[in-house]
Amino acid sequence: MHEVKVYDHSGNLKEVISINALNKRENQQIDNPTIFSKKKRFGRLGGKSVKSHEKSKAPNN
Repeated sequence: MHEVKVYDHSGNLKEVISINALNKRENQQIDNPTIFSKKKRFGRLGGKSVKSHEKSKAPNN
């Protein structure tokens, strides 16, 4: 494993992550993989889609 160099949007060096820090993170992830999991969102943000609102407003016969 190699050290990681992090740059900002303008190309300036922001930080260097050492091999020891990467190994520590790897061990944490092995012990508890949910620490680094991202919550994935599917569909529209903020609730139901427009089509489901149109169907629910239709009168029942």
